[in-house]
Amino acid sequence: MKFKTMQEIEQRRAQIREEMEKEGADLNALEAEVRELKENEEEIRKAAKDAAETRKKIAAGLEGTVLDSQGVNNADKSLDEIRGSQEYIEAYARYILSEDDRECRALLTKNAPASGQVPVPVFVDQIIRTAWDNDPILARVRRTEFRGNVQVPFEKAADPAYVHEEGYTAQTEESLEIGIVSLIPKNIKKYIRISDELVDMGGEALLRYIYDELTHQIVKKLAALCIGDIAGANTTHGSTAIGIPQVTGAPSLTIVPEAEAQLTDEAENLVVVMNRKTSAAFVAARAAGNFAVDPYDGLVVIYSDALPAYADASASDVYAIVGDLFGEQVNYPNGDGVVIKYDDMSEAEKDLVKVVGRQYAAHGVTGPGRLCNIVKPAPVTT
Repeated sequence: MKFKTMQEIEQRRAQIREEMEKEGADLNALEAEVRELKENEEEIRKAAKDAAETRKKIAAGLEGTVLDSQGVNNADKSLDEIRGSQEYIEAYARYILSEDDRECRALLTKNAPASGQVPVPVFVDQIIRTAWDNDPILARVRRTEFRGNVQVPFEKAADPAYVHEEGYTAQTEESLEIGIVSLIPKNIKKYIRISDELVDMGGEALLRYIYDELTHQIVKKLAALCIGDIAGANTTHGSTAIGIPQVTGAPSLTIVPEAEAQLTDEAENLVVVMNRKTSAAFVAARAAGNFAVDPYDGLVVIYSDALPAYADASASDVYAIVGDLFGEQVNYPNGDGVVIKYDDMSEAEKDLVKVVGRQYAAHGVTGPGRLCNIVKPAPVTT
C-alpha cells in the first residue's frame, strides 16, 4: 500500500513495531513492509524536492506552461477553477508566509491581475463573505465598493412638489438644500499569534484558521463601528452629517412604536438593535402590564454589545435603535477582502508568529429618515 504523506508512513511504522511484539507475528512479512515504507518515503521526499524545484522555476518565470496535478494546463481553466485547486491553495499559503506572489501569478497565467493583491482561494472568499452575510448588522447595511473617498449627497431641506392647475400662476422654484456625507476609509486591524507548529501545517488548514479568526474579529469591530455611527448622530441634519431623531423613555410596550413613528416611508426592513441584557427590561414591562403584547411590535431584534444595557446606561445614552439599517453605508475601496501580513521575527524566540489582518473600509449614516434612537430618561427626582 502506497502512502501519500510522511505522517501516514510514521503511523504505519508504529503499528508494525507493535505487531512485531505480538505472539505469532509474521516477521518476514512485516520486515518486507518496512522496506516498502522506506521506498515509499524516498518517493515522497523526491516528489517534494521536485515540486520545490518546479515552484522555483515558476516563480523565476522559467516554466512556460503551468500544469496541475492531473496534467491539465492552467491556461485552459477559468479563474474560479484555478482558485479552487489544491495547487493554488498551497501556493497562496506560501505567499502569505513569504509575501512573494510570483508562484500564484504563474498559476493564474492569463487571469493574473496586472497589479495589486492576487485573488484569494475560493474557500477563503467563502469564509469572508459568509462572515459578512452572517453578521446581522453588516448583512443589512448598504455595501458599496467605490474607489477612494466617497461623497454621498442627501436632502437637508426641500419644498414638496405641488399641483399646477391650468390658468393659475405657477409656484416659484423649490428651495433645495443639499448636505454631503464624506465616507473616508480607514484600516480596521486585528492580529493573532500562532505557533510554528501551526505554520508547518501549511495549505488549507493554515489559511482556514487564520481567515476564520481574523475575519470574525474584523467583522465584529466593523459592525460595532456602524452602530456607533447611528448612536452618536445628532438629532438634526448638518451640512456634512445626517441627523437621527430620538425618543426618550424606559423599555415599555409603547417605546418601540413611538420610535417607529419617527421614520419616513423609505424605512422598510425595520429592526430593533439593543444589548441582550436590555431585553430583560422589555420582558419585565410586558409582565408588569399583564399583557400578551409584543413590546417590539413584531420587529426583528438584533443584539449588539456595541450598545450599553439599559441598566448600565447613563441618562441620555442611546440604549436601543429602531429602523432600517440600510440607512448606514459601508464602502470597501479595495473590495471586501481581508489583507494578511505575516511576521515571524518579532517573537521568534517564543516560537510564535504574528499574523495581522487588515480591512480597508469607510462607514457612515447616509440614509435620512430610516433610523431612530431610543435614549434613557433622566431619573425622576422628588
